[in-house]
Amino acid sequence: MNVKRIVVGGLFAGLVINIGEYVLNGVILKDRWDAAMAELELPVMTGGDIGVLVVMSFLTGIGLVWLYAAIRPRFGAGAKTALIAGFFAWLLLSVWPFVWNNLVPVYPSNLAMIGLVWGFFQYPIATFLGAWLYKEGSAPLG
Repeated sequence: MNVKRIVVGGLFAGLVINIGEYVLNGVILKDRWDAAMAELELPVMTGGDIGVLVVMSFLTGIGLVWLYAAIRPRFGAGAKTALIAGFFAWLLLSVWPFVWNNLVPVYPSNLAMIGLVWGFFQYPIATFLGAWLYKEGSAPLG
């Protein structure tokens, strides 16, 4: 596996995730999240909290491209393999928290459902775009 390309592609995938999360939670659902947090008597997220999530999204992007590189020998290079990796990530990163939240409701179910559907598109797209930058071997970037 080309670690340099995993990191570069992963950072790009992480950027895609960060943009998607900002659009969904910071713009589209901002008022609904603020109301939900107030109802739970929890403070609105601080800049530090958001910073942690930004870093975690970049690490997730790296993990997505690593997963693509890891399954590439079995499934072949290309979009189909990237989408398989992204779908698997969606199962772990969206479906699992959605099921947990419905068993132990913390956040409103409608917000959790929106995140579930958003992730169904976000993780495969981010994986596809990050994988687009991935190449095997140790050739320099460019």
